[in-house]
Amino acid sequence: MSAFVPDVPRDCRDDNPPAVDAVLMLTGERTIPDLDIENYWFRRHEVVYERLAPRCVDRDVLEAGCGEGYGADLIANVARRVIAVDYDEAAVAHVRGRYPRVEALQANLAELPLPDASVDVVVNFQVIEHLWDQAQFVRECARVLRPTGLLMVSTPNRITFSPGRDTPINPFHTRELNADELAGLLDDAGFAEVAMYGLFHGPRLRDMDARHGGSIIDAQIARAVADAPWPPELAADVAAVTTADFDIIERDGRDIADSLDLVAIAVRH
Repeated sequence: MSAFVPDVPRDCRDDNPPAVDAVLMLTGERTIPDLDIENYWFRRHEVVYERLAPRCVDRDVLEAGCGEGYGADLIANVARRVIAVDYDEAAVAHVRGRYPRVEALQANLAELPLPDASVDVVVNFQVIEHLWDQAQFVRECARVLRPTGLLMVSTPNRITFSPGRDTPINPFHTRELNADELAGLLDDAGFAEVAMYGLFHGPRLRDMDARHGGSIIDAQIARAVADAPWPPELAADVAAVTTADFDIIERDGRDIADSLDLVAIAVRH
C-alpha cells in the first residue's frame, strides 16, 4: 500500500486547523495523482474533469465528494468559485493544504452545507456509487443548484464494472448503476434534458488491451489480487496512459451499454 503526503497546509480556512499534515492512503476508495501504479485509474477519472471543465467557466461550482482534490483544483482554473465537500476529514484537510484555491468543507453529501440555489454547477465524479441514499443526494443537488444549473455525474457502468453480479466487486461501492438507472435517478429528482455519455478506451488503450491478454484493467487487477510484481511491459504501459487515450461518446451516437464509465449531464428546472 502506498501513501501520498501532501504539501504543508497553507490555508486551513477554519478556526481549528489540523495539527499535522493529512496523509491520504491508496486504499482503492479513491484515486490519487503522481503514482505510476495508479496512473490508469487516475487518467480515467481526470479525463472527465478535463472534458467537462468548459461547462464551469465563470461559474460557482460545488464538487460533491472531492476526494484528493485534484479535480476541484482543475476546475478552479476556469470557475469563478469552487467549493469542495467530502465526508472524510483527512481528505478535507489534504485539500485545504494542497489546493488553496478550493474552499473545502467536511459534510455528509446527503445534507449539503449550502443554501438553496447557491451554485451554478454540481460536479459528482466517481462518487454516487459510494452513497447509501443516492436519491436523497440527487435531491440535495437539485436544492443547491440555481435554475438551469447543471448536475454532472460520472460513475462506473455496472454492466461492465461488476458483470453478472448483484453486489459490486469494489468493497467501497454500495450500489452501481447502468445508464437507465442513472437517468432514472436524475429524472425522479426533477432534472431535465439528461444527456448520457459513455467512456471507452481509445485506439492506443485498445492496443494495450491486446498486449495484456485482452484487458489492461484485468491485468492490473490480477497482479493486485495476487500481490504479485508487475511485468515491466505492463508497468510501462500503465505509466504511459494519458487522458487522450479515452473517448467519451454521447448515447445518441452509440450504444453505451458496454462503456466503462457513464457520464450524465442534467439541467435543473
